[in-house]
This record gives sequence, structure tokens and C-alpha cells, in this order.
Amino acid sequence: MSEHPNLSKWAELAEKQMKGKSIDTLNWTTPEGIQVKPLYTAEDLEGMESVNTLPGMDPYVRGPMATMYAGRPWTIRQYAGFSTAKESNAFYHKALAAGQKGLSVAFDLATHRGYDSDHPRVSGDIGKAGVAIDSVEDMKILFDGIPLDKMSVSMTMNGAVIPILAGYIVAAEEQGVKHEQLAGTIQNDILKEYLTRNTYIYPPTPSMRIISDIMSFCSKNMPKYNTISISGYHMMEAGANSVLQTAFTLADGIEYVQAAIKSGMDVDAFAPRLSFFFGIGMNFFMDIAMLRAARFLWHRSMSKFNPKNVKSSMLRTHCQTSGWSLTEQDPYNNVIRTTMEAMTAVLGGTQSLHTNSFDEAIGLPTDFSARIARNTQIIVQEESQICHVIDPLGGSYYVESLTNSIIEEAQKIIDEIEGLGGMAKAIESGMPKMRIEESAARKQARIDQGLDVIVGVNKYKLKDEKIDFEVREVPSSVRDEQIARIKEIKATRDTAAVEKALNDLKAAAKGDGNLLEAALPAVRARATVGEISDAIEEAFGRFVATTRCISGAYSSEFEASNETINLIKERTNTFFEKQGRRPRLLVTKMGQDGHDRGFKVVASAYADLGFDVDISPMFQTPEEAAKMAIENDVHVVGASSLAAGHKSLIPALIEELKKAGGEDILVVAGGVIPPVDYDFLYEAGVQAVFGPGTPIPDSADKTLSLLEEKYLS
Repeated sequence: MSEHPNLSKWAELAEKQMKGKSIDTLNWTTPEGIQVKPLYTAEDLEGMESVNTLPGMDPYVRGPMATMYAGRPWTIRQYAGFSTAKESNAFYHKALAAGQKGLSVAFDLATHRGYDSDHPRVSGDIGKAGVAIDSVEDMKILFDGIPLDKMSVSMTMNGAVIPILAGYIVAAEEQGVKHEQLAGTIQNDILKEYLTRNTYIYPPTPSMRIISDIMSFCSKNMPKYNTISISGYHMMEAGANSVLQTAFTLADGIEYVQAAIKSGMDVDAFAPRLSFFFGIGMNFFMDIAMLRAARFLWHRSMSKFNPKNVKSSMLRTHCQTSGWSLTEQDPYNNVIRTTMEAMTAVLGGTQSLHTNSFDEAIGLPTDFSARIARNTQIIVQEESQICHVIDPLGGSYYVESLTNSIIEEAQKIIDEIEGLGGMAKAIESGMPKMRIEESAARKQARIDQGLDVIVGVNKYKLKDEKIDFEVREVPSSVRDEQIARIKEIKATRDTAAVEKALNDLKAAAKGDGNLLEAALPAVRARATVGEISDAIEEAFGRFVATTRCISGAYSSEFEASNETINLIKERTNTFFEKQGRRPRLLVTKMGQDGHDRGFKVVASAYADLGFDVDISPMFQTPEEAAKMAIENDVHVVGASSLAAGHKSLIPALIEELKKAGGEDILVVAGGVIPPVDYDFLYEAGVQAVFGPGTPIPDSADKTLSLLEEKYLS
């Protein structure tokens, strides 16, 4: 292919318009390391394997279905769940009446981690970030009036996947719905939990057995049900760029395929029911290209297993707009961000989509914000006319070139993972987690310098900002309601039948019985989620991760002459000279929330700024965090909150510090904390609150000022 005849004339014209500056100054290197030029032409596509394909035909770059949205638009599937099953059920009925086409259930953190609501470790978590489910009775309430033989239901569950999926199956049975009529998806993607979200229960090896057992049971009994949704979303939210999200997500998928084949399953018995889940951020064209590249790479990867069914190598995906990109500052901007991300997912060819609500940087979505989020999709689907053309960006020089770049870069990482022995081995080595955390630290450093613009946060900031909309709050009485229901169930069930069913489940876990099949009698007998999880834990044990943080990534993004960073380093050095040790910070995350991006980035950045930093294990109780703070002789505890537990967990931490003689230790708080709660925390003894979007140098400056006032004044 020859060079475009007018390319040199264009270069002359461009440089003239730039007053003699080289057009090379317009080149951009993305966070993925991809070189982007200001102009692309047909010559850039020469020799690319991913170009000149058609929708519905391998390698599926232009979409898995031949007619895509021209035949049927994507499914509007909003992820929702909060408080009690009764409240969530009412919310689902409203959403379905307003145009939503499928359900996607969010469970609370206690449920994710296999704890009943009466467990002492989860007192601050019940109903806060999803719906509390303790037994099949809650599951029946959750789907009351919703015909499970007609409604597709997606459930985001990994750790406690056995009792939750069994509970859904039994709830359907008691509606009169047969197993083979059930349609939907269970996430069942445990590998990504060890990388990012951390809502695991058991160690990796037995958890892989759980996945294989679910695939096996559902392939025989629930042929319309998707047995796994291989998720990159939480990788993106934890800081992975688009290449890392693509590579690690597909590597997880390859590991699951190999595990299922190793267990004796034929690839065509389960692969057509595999689905994916990608996160969509604010890099518009990059994430369009990511979805196209992922379909190409999945087809290439699956071809190695010689499937006979074409659907076995066809990547189908759900997408969700980014929660991390939402800002507490100037929050109505989030409506625009979500709309752009929705367009990215659609132009990339998603099969279903969740759009986040604009207030999720502050709290749980309200009915008002959820309606806007849902209507965003309806308007794009029904007013934009976008559904009339299949893959409208196919053939775009830029999009096709980006697609090819992601294919090449992601394939390098997939090959590296294969060289380590697969994704499970790579996770054990720590490689994927450290890559994601490094990416997150670098991103935060670019934001803190203003190199990556976030409107309302580091540019075009409002002087006087007030939150003028409702913030949803889950009352503590939800836990009381759940505990009352647990007591009622235990008082009325057949205790002997429960014990037999749980003993049979333990035997299956210790032997080679199918765990999902073995859990069904326990659920029917009214065993709780916690009891079933505990029974499996007797055989498998409970996994405890090693918490580490990277060093140097945050500071390396700053120029050596950066005045703000150097001033903070000088002050930490002065503190060291006068106190004989550096300011020491314990960063802790209490409760069962496993999202650790902010907590890890803060730890890494503060260490780069000259603090001595300790990181607590995940899932601390206030008593455990206080004990660690005192034993490590820290000056300050930074408590990270994301899942609305701040009003119970942080005051409890302060009380535990006082009880144990650590009243001199300062407590600061950060994360998703509504501004309306700041005064409550100050009155409880918190010294500073750093909401979403707070630049790390600003929080470090404030923390240092508190320490200087206390120790150096």
C-alpha cells in the first residue's frame, strides 16, 4: 500500500498552522504505553489481521452477532440492591416498570464474604453496599412477584457463590420454576477477587473447584444459564489501564477453561455459556478499541482448544460505566461522564450495560439518580438512532489502529502469564496485582499534578460547593431486621434435617461430590448462607491475603523539581530530625469492603513522601485496627471507607484506641464519605476527613500539619 499522496502537503499545512512547530509535539503516549499520532490514514492499517472482518463472523472484532443492535438493542441491566430484600424487591419492580429489561443483583459485603448478618465481624456492613441475604427466605422476598421463568437475572457473587446460587435455584423451585427454565448469569469469577475486589472466602485452589462444580451442574441442569462472568471491571476500578484489563481478564478466562477441561468437561459443553464483564472509563476511543480487541483475542485463545461450536470462541460481554471516574466535587458532571462511557460501551459492541448513578461518589443511588442512570441508556437506545447501523466505527483508521495496538500489547502480557504457568500461578507470584497497583499510583500522580484533567476536581473548580440533593442512607435497624429473621428461621426449621444436609455438604467438600448439588438440600432445609459457607470452610479453610504496597511509582510521575512534593519531603525529614523517627501512619480498611485502590494508593504515595507506612490486613475490626496501631506505635491512623460503614466503624476505632491506651494516636478518614457526615465524624474525634478527589499532597500536608502541631509546636 502506497503512502497517501497528500500526506506531505498535510504536514506542511499543519506545521504552518502551528507557526513552525513540529507536528511531533501533537503525539501522545497513552497510560497503556501506546503511541498515538494526531492523524491516521489507510496506510496505518496495512497488514492488520483484525481489519476487514464482518459482524457475527470470526474473529468477531465487529461484534458477536451478525445484526447487532440493528436486530436487537443491548439489554439495559442495572446493578442494584440495598438494605433488605423487601426494599430491593420494591426497587426492582419500579425499575422494570420504567423500562429495565433484566435484573442485576448487588449483595451486601457480609453476604459476599459468607457471613450471616448476626456475625460480630460484619456489624457495620449489613445492607450498606447491596442487599443482605441470609437464607432462601430472603431470596424469595427478593424475587417476590418477579417470574424467574421469564426474567433474566444476573448476580454479582463470587465468594459465597455456592449458597447464593443454590438459594436462587431453590427460590425458583418454590415459585414452580424448573431448573432448565432459569436464565441469567452468576459472576463466579474468583481469580479477580485475589487481584482486586478481595471478596474471597477460600484459598485459590479449592475455589477453582467450586467454579468447575458450578459449570458442571449448570451445563447438565440449567442450559440457558451463564455459569461465569469473567470480570475486568474491578481491575479497571482498581487502577488497571485498558491493556491490563484486557490481558488479565482474558487470562482469567483461559485459566477457567483449562480448569473445566481438566475436570473432564468437553469445551463445547460449557464455553458457549461463558460471558465477560468489562469496565468502561473516560478514554473514549481506547475503551471502544478494548472491547473489539478482546473479542479478537478471545477467539484466538479459544481456537487452541479446538471447539466445534462457533459460540465457544465468541466473546459476549456486559459492561458497566466507571464508578471510580465519578466525583464528589461538582457531582452533576457525573451525568455527562456516565453518558460518554455508555456511548463507549455501545460503540464497542456490548451485549448489556449498567450505567452508574451520578451520586455514587457520595453514597448509594437514590430513586432520583437511578432513574437518570436508567434513562441515559433508554435515550441513547431510542432517541440517538445509533441502533440502525452495525459497528459504525468499523473502518475508522484511528479505532482500527488502536484495536490492533491493544491486541499486540495485551497478547504480550497473556504470553508472559502463560510463561509463568497460567493466571493462578501469576497471581501467586504477585505480578498482576503489582502491575495494577503501579498503574493506579501513576494515574493518581498525574491527576494530583493536573496532567490528567478531572473537571471540578483539579480544574474549573467551584469556590463554594454544596451538596443539594438527597443522599441515601441505610439505617442500622436493617441489621436488627435480618437478625430477627435468622432467629425465626432457626426456631421453626427441622434442626436434624439441617444438620444432616450440612454434614453431607462437608463430606462432599472433603471428597469429590458436586458442591452446588450438595448445597441444594441444605438450602431447602433453611440452612443459612453463613452455615453453608462455614461447612465448606471446614474442608477448604479461609484465605488471608498478604498486604503489600509498591514504592516509587507515585513519586516517579513527578518532576524532580516539583515544589509541592519536595516541601512535604523536607517537612517529613524535619519531623525525623526533631523526633528521632519519621511520621508513622497506619492505613487500615475496616469491615468487609474489599475495594483497596484508594487505600493502597494512599499508602504507596505517603511512603514516597517520607512517611513510615504500615498497612493493615483487609477486613479489620475496629478492635484489631486499634491493636495494630498501638503495637506499631504509629502517630496517626488513616481509616479508608467506601461502603457506608464510616458512621459505625470509625467512631468504634476511636473508642477502641482510647480503651487500649492509644488516645494520643490521631485518626483521619478518607473515601466515599458524604459531606453531610463530616461533622458527625469530627464530633466523634476524627481530626480530618478527605473525601473523594482529594489530592494526596493536600491530604499529606494536612496530616503533617496535625502532627507538627501536636509534636513540634
